[in-house]
Amino acid sequence: MAALFTKETQAIFWNNNVSAIQRMLDYDYTIQRATPSVAAIVAPTGDAKFQIFFWGADEIMIPLYKNTAEAKKAHPNADVLLNFASFRTAYDVTMEALEMGGFNTIMITAEGIPERLARKMNATARAANVTVIGPATVGGIAPGAFKIANVGGTIENIVNSKLHRAGSCGLVTRSGGLFNELSNIVAINADGIAEGVAIGGDRFVGSVFIDNLLRMQDNPEVKYMLLLGEVGGIEEYKVIDAIKEGKITKPIIAWCIGTIAKYYDSGVQFGHAGASANATRETAEAKNNAMREVGIHVPNSFNDLPKVIAEVYNDLKAQGVIGEITEPQINVVPKVRKSKQFICTISDDRGDEATYAGFPISSVATPDTGKGIGDVIALLWFKKQYPKWATDFIETVIKTVADHGPAVSGAHNAKVTARAGKSVVESLVTGLLTIGPRFGGAIDGAAEHFKYAYDNNLTPAEFLNHMKKLGIPIPGIGHRIKSLRNPDLRVVGLKKFASEHFPSTPLLEYALSVEQLTTSKKDNLILNVDGTIGILMVDMWRALGYSEEEINEFIASGTLNAFFIAGRTIGFIGHVLDEKRLAMPMYRHPMDDILYQVDEAEEI
Repeated sequence: MAALFTKETQAIFWNNNVSAIQRMLDYDYTIQRATPSVAAIVAPTGDAKFQIFFWGADEIMIPLYKNTAEAKKAHPNADVLLNFASFRTAYDVTMEALEMGGFNTIMITAEGIPERLARKMNATARAANVTVIGPATVGGIAPGAFKIANVGGTIENIVNSKLHRAGSCGLVTRSGGLFNELSNIVAINADGIAEGVAIGGDRFVGSVFIDNLLRMQDNPEVKYMLLLGEVGGIEEYKVIDAIKEGKITKPIIAWCIGTIAKYYDSGVQFGHAGASANATRETAEAKNNAMREVGIHVPNSFNDLPKVIAEVYNDLKAQGVIGEITEPQINVVPKVRKSKQFICTISDDRGDEATYAGFPISSVATPDTGKGIGDVIALLWFKKQYPKWATDFIETVIKTVADHGPAVSGAHNAKVTARAGKSVVESLVTGLLTIGPRFGGAIDGAAEHFKYAYDNNLTPAEFLNHMKKLGIPIPGIGHRIKSLRNPDLRVVGLKKFASEHFPSTPLLEYALSVEQLTTSKKDNLILNVDGTIGILMVDMWRALGYSEEEINEFIASGTLNAFFIAGRTIGFIGHVLDEKRLAMPMYRHPMDDILYQVDEAEEI
């Protein structure tokens, strides 16, 4: 792999570290990425569905998921996992991701993962050809393309260190803090870095120096490499062997910090878990000498490092290996940003033409587009493009429930209000306010209870007993007038449409088996129109590939009732206009239709 990250790389961020994610997005905006580098966030304990972040002066929403599997399924192209879990959880999160597959790189920020577990984790990653950065790391960066979390520091420091665009140096360090310092040194004395990785400070890290240097050897953007090692370990010797074997031919500048350790009487543990020499060849001085012997450019001290970088850079530039870099245009992140008060994800009226879920209104509105009201509902309610059989079914439902005469409560209310001289809107609202558990709500209830029974493998008899224990009638079963001998033609039409156009109707078939049992007791205990609609909606969503969780959410949020509301609104308006057209007078209910039983009030 020539480059670790590209400008199209996207990551799943494990743990909702808002400040670190915002820094990534500010970097994306600065370098003019087309898409955010963070595709999704895993927040196991969160209840929200998204987190709002700034994108320049504007804002964007990053979706939240409960676990890595859900996030990966929703964002299959995100091939980097940024593991910001604690040291207690980081191992399990990483192993789950490795078992799941689909990740090329996993970064682990936690410090102090037990060494036995770290070795097992790293071995598993190597076997799966996955690059692990860390544990105990700030991450890495491909300037001008992708950066991990807080690496590079603030945006101002990033631009000053030329990390907003690719340079010529490949940087590999153990230290995250010195990574930023070295990036700045390279920017001052050369043209910046092409790729940088802080491999992590724990004793056993995933990708070591040689892994990253071999990759940079194959990356044509990297012209020379800078390695910052430290006292402890023998990873630098693998680089020495690679140079001897001819695997690495590009110039390397290197320094191992911790040379002061030789002045102590006993072994010294420096800041990192791996920064402790257990043998002479693990000392910083021994490794610096060994690297110098194979031609690596090793300064006499860390203070001489800038001079060596400048010498190597200028020499390669004189040879024509390194050319001039044209500074790209960048966006400037505003100093002051204001959060929005409302969010809209279904329509946009800011352009020349308003859109429905990304589609211009003109592309769905006129007859020549071949789109109908079902398509508009699919776009505005579900933000999806439904196939024709599904949009036709939605329109069938709307037409089926549009009206059921003037006697039902909603139409009655609307008519009475209209006769009181109220407007169409006021009259309509009084009708709509009657829609609920007893009027229209059976659609929601039928979908909920029949789906529960089907999903839990209840037989029809068990389902009836279950509803009896709940103490509620079965929603969607029963009709005051219609029966087996006098079927509801609306139900007949819906079932016929489903049999001809739906890929499958398992819930409807289950409901009809329940109907066989209920009608054996009384022939008007049929599957009614509300029940048929609710049940077929579940079958439709399943056929369209929605998850059970999504369907349950539709039911719980009242989506099914919304179809009844949309359809019945047509009928209510019709009754209101009918009253106004007929110029009907104020309505007063006839007294002979009221049972009066008014006793004299008791005196207290």
